Amino acid sequence: MLDPYLLRTELDHVKKELSRRGFVLDADTYGALEAQRKAIQVKTQDLQNQRNSGSKLIGQAKAKGEDVQPLLDEVQYLGDLLKAAETELSDVQFKMAELVEGIPNILDTAVPNGKHEADNVEVSRWGDIPSFNFTPKDHVDLGEGLKGIDFELGVKIASARFVVLTGSLARLQRAIIQLMLDTHTQEHGYTETYVPFLANAESLRGTGQLPKFEDDLFKASDNPALYLIPTAEVPVTNIVRDTIVDAKALPLKYVCHSPCFRSEAGAYGRDVRGMIRQHQFEKVELVQIVKPEDSEQAHEALTQHAETILKKLKLPYRKVLLCAGDTGFSSSKTYDLEVWLPGQGAYREISSCSNFKDFQARRLQARWRNPETGKPELVHTLNGSGLAAGRTLIAVMENYQDEQGRVHIPDALLPYMGGITVIEG
Repeated sequence: MLDPYLLRTELDHVKKELSRRGFVLDADTYGALEAQRKAIQVKTQDLQNQRNSGSKLIGQAKAKGEDVQPLLDEVQYLGDLLKAAETELSDVQFKMAELVEGIPNILDTAVPNGKHEADNVEVSRWGDIPSFNFTPKDHVDLGEGLKGIDFELGVKIASARFVVLTGSLARLQRAIIQLMLDTHTQEHGYTETYVPFLANAESLRGTGQLPKFEDDLFKASDNPALYLIPTAEVPVTNIVRDTIVDAKALPLKYVCHSPCFRSEAGAYGRDVRGMIRQHQFEKVELVQIVKPEDSEQAHEALTQHAETILKKLKLPYRKVLLCAGDTGFSSSKTYDLEVWLPGQGAYREISSCSNFKDFQARRLQARWRNPETGKPELVHTLNGSGLAAGRTLIAVMENYQDEQGRVHIPDALLPYMGGITVIEG
């Protein structure tokens, strides 16, 4: 969430910055609640002082042998007024918290203006788009020919937007995941982490999924409230919730493979064909916890770590900087990596790498102790897909296909495939 001090002192500036997102901050409501909070807080403090003074007078009167009942009645009356004021203050603070939790992060100055995906700015491209002397198939047709992708069975077992992978294609996805984990742990210095696939409401609130995006989640139980994780970002980032990290331990770098579960609320009609948009998919997530002064450099490095996988697999891709209107709720700045899919003749997102600065950390109360001041300060959090395994599988299948509908295994994956060099039906 945003810094309350910033909202109190620079409300007009915050309103202007958020307008870049197309977000209209209800400054009047916030201002009225803030004024109400101040007034009630002053009233509460005054009543506390009066009650404390009355309590002292009771002690003095008792020492003198005087009748203390009138003072007791007065202190009781002040106590009742104080309880009422504290309840009123709590109600106002709750309303303010609800309002603030719905306010997105302020964008980095480097984020370009724009409203839609079409306004995103291409930063770079890598790799040559493959040229085929035949019409390339998409992963759906390839998978059916190879008898390794079954969407009807996914519907039978669960519902639409689920899939069953079998045989060499299931192994290929596992090989992709293993390549990612090995690369990020052995070459990029991340610590592999295993986390719960269920998260409580406090964890999801800490990373910004709740309360705004509850419709995008699968709720597993009510008592206690537990949700299937939409991404490993949630449990991994919550490792530092309510924690003061030693400065010497920073940066913390975690990599985690997990399934991800998303209801895709409002996404019906989009990417209904194939594995692009599923309710359940695999992802390898990169998370960094850093000092504030290091987050910009860490963002560039984390994005490059995700790019490394695409380069190892020799998959053509482009890097884009998301515009203001396309940047996620909690993010200050986001790069998307988009891989080339011959079956669609288009680049499609395969990784999203974001710098949240202190937005998540404030919700999480994730801090580090600054040795220069001796005081705890908020960390900065970052994450990115390193990569989405299902979409990487799609990209490998489509870019490495031949005219017979076979899929050739990229060199980087051969050590993980048990001697399989070509997948054929």
